[in-house]
Amino acid sequence: MTHASPPAAHVKTPKKAALASWIGSALEYYDFAVYGTAAALVLNHLFFPQDASPGVAILLSMGTVGVAYVVRPLGALVMGPLGDRLGRKFVLMLTLFMMGGATFAVGCLPTYDQAGLLAPALLVLCRVIQGLSASGEQASAISVSLEHSEEHRRAFTTSWTLQGTQFGTLLATAVFIPFTLLLTEEQLFSWGWRVPFWLSAVVVVVAWVIRRRLEEPPAFEQAKAALPGEKPATPLSLMLKYHKAAVLRIAAAAMINTVNVVFLVWSLSFATSVVGLERSTMLWVSVAANALALLMIPVAATVADRVGRKPVFLAGVIGPAVMMYPYLAAVSAGNWVLIFALGAILSGFFYSMANGIWPSFYAEMFPTRVRVTGLAMGTQIGFAVSGGLTPVIASSLAGAEGTNWMGVALFVSLACAVSAAAALTATETKDRTLEQIDNLHTSRTEALELVEIDRAGGSSRASR
Repeated sequence: MTHASPPAAHVKTPKKAALASWIGSALEYYDFAVYGTAAALVLNHLFFPQDASPGVAILLSMGTVGVAYVVRPLGALVMGPLGDRLGRKFVLMLTLFMMGGATFAVGCLPTYDQAGLLAPALLVLCRVIQGLSASGEQASAISVSLEHSEEHRRAFTTSWTLQGTQFGTLLATAVFIPFTLLLTEEQLFSWGWRVPFWLSAVVVVVAWVIRRRLEEPPAFEQAKAALPGEKPATPLSLMLKYHKAAVLRIAAAAMINTVNVVFLVWSLSFATSVVGLERSTMLWVSVAANALALLMIPVAATVADRVGRKPVFLAGVIGPAVMMYPYLAAVSAGNWVLIFALGAILSGFFYSMANGIWPSFYAEMFPTRVRVTGLAMGTQIGFAVSGGLTPVIASSLAGAEGTNWMGVALFVSLACAVSAAAALTATETKDRTLEQIDNLHTSRTEALELVEIDRAGGSSRASR
């Protein structure tokens, strides 16, 4: 099968791609993460009946956090093929406005006291739109940065997408600190909680200005030129036919996300609503861990470009499985020194190793023609299970009073074991070029089908 050369205008721009992926992911995931922080601090009080016990209120609030994860596979079914057919940039711009609009809308919603059951219903609707948006954001951003990257620096270049996500998470946590410190509880619960959501309007404008100048990567343009526009096989059908094993492997490996959900969302609710620790101080724990993560993610990715994706990823999976026990014990005991130290080690150091590596590790499990589709489906199924069920499962394991942290820690260890087992089945790709990765993941049967598709498309064009 002949491959057309990419147009001269489409050259690799790794720095521009890394910046666009970083800033867009940072700003979009500020929108996504600010909801989780708000759900842990105030939404459980504002959008659900006041007569519910603390454990039940947290369970209901965590359920709305999980909704956005549950719908993400559905979004991947739409956003993934769009990214492989219409372009990575198209999806990046579409998801940006979906996320920003839904987040701004949350800040305008009536509370349970004002609208009754309509309030949580509207909250869930906004969260669904956020989930659909997030399903295409990371897969497209990662694919753009991977395909623009220099071959020997792919892990480093793609890591900036997750570094941006981490910065957005940090910003979402940090933005609540002045409100919890400077406002009275009455002010925080009446209007203060809305302001971080309204800031998404600024988020959208900044990300749009940066992303609109990004070019499609040469690898995508070449893959697009190799197949005709009118073809019987879509990226989704090719992925389902030839790449299901990779999707399932990524979905299982993505169970590591359980660590992040428990650390950022459930443990915050546990600390403030059950143990009675100060909201502002607990937010600083997340800020400290995320600040360390900003340094660790590119460092871990640099190491992965030298020693391989698998060993670094596995270290980032095993570490949190062990560290979750002493961390939650420290929270339960209210020991601030240990909470800060263990939180930084758990999330900022170990979890960030896996978090910085998975963009290249997962994306290199697919050929270019189905990369966004496969990456979106694999990660979003994994995130739906881990992110969608973890808040509810953790809250249920903790009991009606929310005190059984040991059960939650055991659940995290089990999820990490699933992730590690899946990673061990993957092929190491650090020494392969993108072209070699395409060949590695393209079976003879798929290659023959692609040839037939190309011939059919050529005959169709010739007959016009």
